[in-house]
Amino acid sequence: MSTHAKRERLLFADLLETSGPDAPTLCEGWTTRDLAAHVVVRERRPDAAGGILIKQLASRLDRVMAEFAAKPYEELIQLVRTGPPRFSPFSLKQIDEASNTIEFYVHAEDIRRARPDWSPRELDHVFQDALWSRLERTGRLMGRGSPTGLVLRRPDGRTVVARRGAPVVTVTGEPAELLLFLYGRQQVADVEMEGDKEAVTKLHESKQLGI
Repeated sequence: MSTHAKRERLLFADLLETSGPDAPTLCEGWTTRDLAAHVVVRERRPDAAGGILIKQLASRLDRVMAEFAAKPYEELIQLVRTGPPRFSPFSLKQIDEASNTIEFYVHAEDIRRARPDWSPRELDHVFQDALWSRLERTGRLMGRGSPTGLVLRRPDGRTVVARRGAPVVTVTGEPAELLLFLYGRQQVADVEMEGDKEAVTKLHESKQLGI
């Protein structure tokens, strides 16, 4: 596992452990146990994980997730910590870094920001730049569900057009916060939104963002 992905994985596992199995998360209807099961199935059961994106496989995914969620919580945490088996695509360093850095960052925040006393993490500029690079490459894919035109802007002025169209809303924040925004965590993302008032409200409340 590569540097960013490994760090975020271990932080996520630590949060699972300290929170316990029944803590709330930002994933609607999911406790920490459910979130742990989701991550383990994603890495270890590709035959079921396709249900995350493919509607026809959703029932199989639900069944396999329930099986994993029924395991002892400590066992689930250990499966998260040890990472994917050797046959999993996620065991490849390039795929691990490209997919799991974001996966574990977002899900760690799903636990942290479900708490009443949360505050944003202070992230180093290297990590922020790594997340920005992902936004530059995949912003248009991630922003395709936006109900308005959408521009992402860093505090230094660099921008990514996530969706063309009018009216346009410009969302300004650090890359990590913009990433959370695009993943449907608008209610907790530390960003500023500029644009037509109605469009800003529509985007802020949209259920179409997120992958």
